[in-house]
Amino acid sequence: MKKASIVNIGNELLNGQTVDTNTTYLSGKLLSIGLPVVSSYTIGDDTDAIVRAFNLAVADADVVLATGGLGPTDDDLTRQAFATFLGTELQLQIELLHKIQNFFTKRNLQMPEKNKIQAYIPAGAKALANNLGTAPGIMAEAEGKLIVALPGVPSEMKRMFAESVLPELQRFAGTQAVVVRKLRCFGTGESNIAELLGPLMQRGRNPLINCTVEYGVITLHIIATAEDKNKARQMAEKEEKSLRNTLGELVYGTEEQTLAEVVGEELTRQKKAITVAESCTGGTLAKLLTDIPGASRYFTHGWVTYSNTAKTAELAVPADLIEKYGAVSEQAAQAMAQGARTKAQTDFAIGITGIAGPAGGTEQKPIGLVYICVDSDNGCDTKRCRFSGDRRFIRLRAAHTALNMLRLKLNI
Repeated sequence: MKKASIVNIGNELLNGQTVDTNTTYLSGKLLSIGLPVVSSYTIGDDTDAIVRAFNLAVADADVVLATGGLGPTDDDLTRQAFATFLGTELQLQIELLHKIQNFFTKRNLQMPEKNKIQAYIPAGAKALANNLGTAPGIMAEAEGKLIVALPGVPSEMKRMFAESVLPELQRFAGTQAVVVRKLRCFGTGESNIAELLGPLMQRGRNPLINCTVEYGVITLHIIATAEDKNKARQMAEKEEKSLRNTLGELVYGTEEQTLAEVVGEELTRQKKAITVAESCTGGTLAKLLTDIPGASRYFTHGWVTYSNTAKTAELAVPADLIEKYGAVSEQAAQAMAQGARTKAQTDFAIGITGIAGPAGGTEQKPIGLVYICVDSDNGCDTKRCRFSGDRRFIRLRAAHTALNMLRLKLNI
């Protein structure tokens, strides 16, 4: 199985001035043709450091893609480092120089002398056309490994990759294939998922199962590798079925599906409507629901009743209930949901009240305490939650938990 490594070059990547989007883009494209990325390196504008990175990447993989450092200024050192790595010299390519000169001529500009360096390519290497800028790419083979240097500017890199590199990589990779499927889960922690799956998450397996977590949503990546795409797809599908059997209702969707999307589809299918009454989440739940195109089929309006007065005036939550149990309580969450459903005349209503922080918590009611209620004709389901993290995390986790409670009530 051939593998790839990525080297990103530029001081701006190290000092936080530029966000690296090239690695994400290239990793996805490489995986789509059966070349998994096994490592990536971010290096400053230093010839020795770039050469070391090339050596490390070549030791890791069969294909090395480098981005950045091909400009005309003194800090653009990739071509010099590439030549050093190959053990050769830079050579002026007259035809390439003419192309760079024409780039300026067409714009009625005089080519700066510094741009001439971009016409120098390591001896024995191939120049790759840049149809958007002046920095040509470089491609070379060394000891059976393919090494490519691309511009760091994302638009130029993507165009050059598609036109000059991708076809060559497809030939280089042959028929090997990698298929990735994703299962989206909610309702338990990452460690519990690992315990449930047991040996299925062991390293070195094929298919390999990787796990990522964001705001309580756990994504299982099924990575199947085979000699052809059909075989890899069959392996991934079999593994997905096994995971579903093990995890049951913890699995809510696939690929990039969100909880709000899955819930919205089911509400539409069942021709049901939902309203929300939010306090500590400040409209986060309503936003997640209405982020989905076509949400008006099941969501017309909701309430953000942040103050006690608003809860009473807008949702008919009894003032004496708040006085007795507090605004952050199971009773308040139920009253908010019931009041909202009565007023909106919907099939479901969700009430959320809690303490998102960073202040306002007490020993009895700490920061992160949230009560969530889903009300319907089948009664109220209320959950007491204790979330950790900052204000944004607590709000999003509470909103996701509310959606998951609704999902389970819809019997998805």
